[in-house]
Amino acid sequence: MIAILALTARGGETARRVKSLIPDAVIFGRTGRVESADRDFDDTVDCIRTLYAEGWSIVGLCAAGILIRALAPVLNDKWQDAPVLALSEDGATAIPLLGGHRGANALAETLAQGLGGAAAVTTAGDRRLGFALDDPPDGWTLKTPDAVKGVTARLLAGEPVSLRRECGAADWPDDASFSPAGPGDTPDVLITDRAVTATGGQVVLTPPTLALGIGCERHAPADGLIDFLNDVFAEEGLDPSAVAAIGTVDLKGDEAALKAASRHLDRPIRLFTAAELEALTPHLPNPSDVVFQEIGCHGVAEASALALAGRDARFAVEKKRRGPYTCAIARARDKVVDADAGRAPGRLFVVGIGPGDADYRTGAAARAILASDAVVGYKLYLDLAADLIGDRPTHDSDLGAEEARAAKALALAAEGQTVSLICSGDPGIYALSTLVFELIEKSEDRALRGVDVEVVPGISAFQLAAARLGAPMGHDFCLISLSDLLTPVAAIRKRLDAAARGDFVTAFYNPQSQRRRTLLPEARETFLAHRPDDTPVALCRQLGRPEESVTVTNLREFDPSVVDMFTLVVFGSSETRAFNHSGTPRAFTPRGYAGKWEGEENREERQEGRKGR
Repeated sequence: MIAILALTARGGETARRVKSLIPDAVIFGRTGRVESADRDFDDTVDCIRTLYAEGWSIVGLCAAGILIRALAPVLNDKWQDAPVLALSEDGATAIPLLGGHRGANALAETLAQGLGGAAAVTTAGDRRLGFALDDPPDGWTLKTPDAVKGVTARLLAGEPVSLRRECGAADWPDDASFSPAGPGDTPDVLITDRAVTATGGQVVLTPPTLALGIGCERHAPADGLIDFLNDVFAEEGLDPSAVAAIGTVDLKGDEAALKAASRHLDRPIRLFTAAELEALTPHLPNPSDVVFQEIGCHGVAEASALALAGRDARFAVEKKRRGPYTCAIARARDKVVDADAGRAPGRLFVVGIGPGDADYRTGAAARAILASDAVVGYKLYLDLAADLIGDRPTHDSDLGAEEARAAKALALAAEGQTVSLICSGDPGIYALSTLVFELIEKSEDRALRGVDVEVVPGISAFQLAAARLGAPMGHDFCLISLSDLLTPVAAIRKRLDAAARGDFVTAFYNPQSQRRRTLLPEARETFLAHRPDDTPVALCRQLGRPEESVTVTNLREFDPSVVDMFTLVVFGSSETRAFNHSGTPRAFTPRGYAGKWEGEENREERQEGRKGR
């Protein structure tokens, strides 16, 4: 995620030029100074620190000193620094301040080329050598970060530094800065996909040269596959971090064992059709007629490894079998493994964007939407997240078509896309998460069942209502929907009675519509039978939106007729108190601290006196 921070109108103009180069970037503009920003902010330092804490890469169209002073107190570890750049307002100079070897230097070069300016890269290795040992190409693994400083210092001093490449590494920079290590020498820099123990001061780099193919029987245990793979890598002396991707036949896309192996190795799964794998049969050392009879190709493990590494790849490990599992490992020849071959199992984020205001949207929600290929949602919710969606394809449906939205999002993900299904509030509270899992549970489509689903929580209406009021949910509370579209009226009445008898603070979702006009008045009467008539009642309308209003009354004075579907209604417990705080209505429910202060006996007396009023 890249945030472009503009403090002035001129900076805003350059920010839009930057976004034309990086469409997924989000423009944050100073309120009242920058027009057409995706997001507004009031406090510059607070905005910078918040973005940094959430893991955003920051391009600040401001003086470098502003960024330095804002972030200096919160810096901890150079290996964890997100990229931070200062870009002059005219776009002429891009200065990487943090995370130079985590993408800032490369981003500076991109901006310089696109804006016709200059990248003021200051890291010595990049300036004099054209590369940095601690910033290897994508997919590479630096095994010995502590050794980089010493070896780089020797390179910069012009001292001889030896290098040995033991495997293909087409994306490695020119070797001109190094001398080749002799046959019996210990190299200063070793590029290998073997599992090795580095000698003192040696830099070891592992390129993504290996493709792992896996086959397994239906519902094979995950632990067994992981143990099998660990043993194979150990026996063959190969480093698991050299694996670029895991391949298998698409029929296995929903297997728990394969997903567990992907998490264990932290490598993506790529799926191939049986026809795609069958085309590689002439290159397989161990074709199987049995496998062909079962799924239509003569091999899964070996064929999918070749599908990733290239049909001219060599097998570092031919097909091995243990119980219900098979695996094979192919080594790409002087090229990068194609980790984008085939298709992904698909991923679905079910995202809660909060009540509407971008200030109440989590960083996780933003990251999910920015990582998506497509976004599905009700039109209003798509509009509320338009700054993050950008030019991504969107799919909307009517307010009552929730199942259609969930089904569309799953179908797109089953095709191999990364999809965000967005809803207001929290997706697990009267929202779409439950529909997604209902559809998955009853589906027999393996591609759909193989979709990885992540629920991204959001701030629900009752949480923002509680914040606006103060602390009404300070003690036990419950949520009840008064909509009888999906819940029988008898069940709602039973829950109302239980909440009232249990003295729960109760928040009502979907309290009343033009058609549904009876249950909210019934709720009032039910609660009046079990708690004092001066119990606070809060009406919180259009929370998090420009039309927001919050009023507090009590059960006696509460008029249900004023409530609509945009209102969240909160009934306090018998302990909830309300008061006017400098013109702001407040409500809070004590947790019983007064009992600790005054003694349990006095607390009981106070409760009895309140109930008798």
